[in-house]
Amino acid sequence: MADYFADEALLLVHGPVAGVLEITLNRPQARNALSTPLLKALLAQLDQAESDDAVRCVVLSGGDRVFAAGADLAEMASKNMQMVLVEERPRLFAAIARFPKPIVAAVCGYALGGGCELAMHADIVIAGESAQFGQPEINLGIIPGAGGTQRLTRTVGKSLAMKLVLSGEFISAREALASGLVAEVTADEACLPRARELAGKIASKAPLAVRLAKEAVLQSFETQLTAGLAVERRNFVILAGTDDRREGIAAFLEKRAPKFTGS
Repeated sequence: MADYFADEALLLVHGPVAGVLEITLNRPQARNALSTPLLKALLAQLDQAESDDAVRCVVLSGGDRVFAAGADLAEMASKNMQMVLVEERPRLFAAIARFPKPIVAAVCGYALGGGCELAMHADIVIAGESAQFGQPEINLGIIPGAGGTQRLTRTVGKSLAMKLVLSGEFISAREALASGLVAEVTADEACLPRARELAGKIASKAPLAVRLAKEAVLQSFETQLTAGLAVERRNFVILAGTDDRREGIAAFLEKRAPKFTGS
């Protein structure tokens, strides 16, 4: 399939190739600051990917020097309280969070403020050695506004989340790995290739099983154990009626690679 097209001032989009769509934030002059137009462009690409059966997994990156260094401060400075109250950004981040297919983030350099929050919207984060994560909004007299106080606390725990949110300090890729914020740390030059490799592996699995597995894992952040287990069991039962389940079991018993169709 031919590449998708995106505004080159905002995103570079390639694919899907073997089920993987690659999206790169492309505002290097602003260190990939997350302006509202950039978030709209990203959501538009994800909306298109959601309805495209050829897309089974997304790789999200920001280049080899920076993932995203935060919100666009020039845009932020132009807004008063009333404008912030009605702005689109909460809706855009919420819609990104609802994207049902897996997102693998490849993070090199700064992932700060909104950039850290966007990374936490991914399902798996691969970090290069140069990666630094933080929520430095406190230095501007504000607090995180796209889930930084909530997702960060659920991921790394109260003490480390408080340290980052209240002090504005950053943590390294290795500290992020130890805290559970990222899944792997690689050399910078290996970060994006590893994210692509992992996304390709995910894309080779049964699409409905991947989608329902993601839904069940995310449910663990939203509800108590009993309710989460009920969602897990419901999804397990749903998959019992799929062709891909029958194919997966048959392929295992026949000692061959499965051919999943998404049905």
